[in-house]
Amino acid sequence: MKLTIVTGLTGIAVLAFVLELLRRRKLQEKYAVLWLLVAVVIVPLAFFPRLLDTAAEQLGIASGVSLVLFLAIVFLLLVCMHLSWEVSRLEEEGRTLAEETALIRTEIRRILPNVDHGEDTP
Repeated sequence: MKLTIVTGLTGIAVLAFVLELLRRRKLQEKYAVLWLLVAVVIVPLAFFPRLLDTAAEQLGIASGVSLVLFLAIVFLLLVCMHLSWEVSRLEEEGRTLAEETALIRTEIRRILPNVDHGEDTP
């Protein structure tokens, strides 16, 4: 019974935390949807744990706990893959911006060769 209450409260806390991050504009909507779905799944399963055992039984998995652990690992792998994709995209964007900045500086130096461009000052 205690585990049911703790899990349910954890799901509600995750839901409230995500909504607060959204309200403060600290979390983008595309990521908030994912975490809201997680919270929406956690809360009912916490208060009705037999649903999880029934689902595990239907899938031929030994117990609901095994199903949760498997799904959690798959979920975390997908999150890691998505974040790796985002980092790769942002690195490429940063490289492109640096190259464009260098080209613009070169062009400015060509047009205005006798002007101090202040590149050495922080």
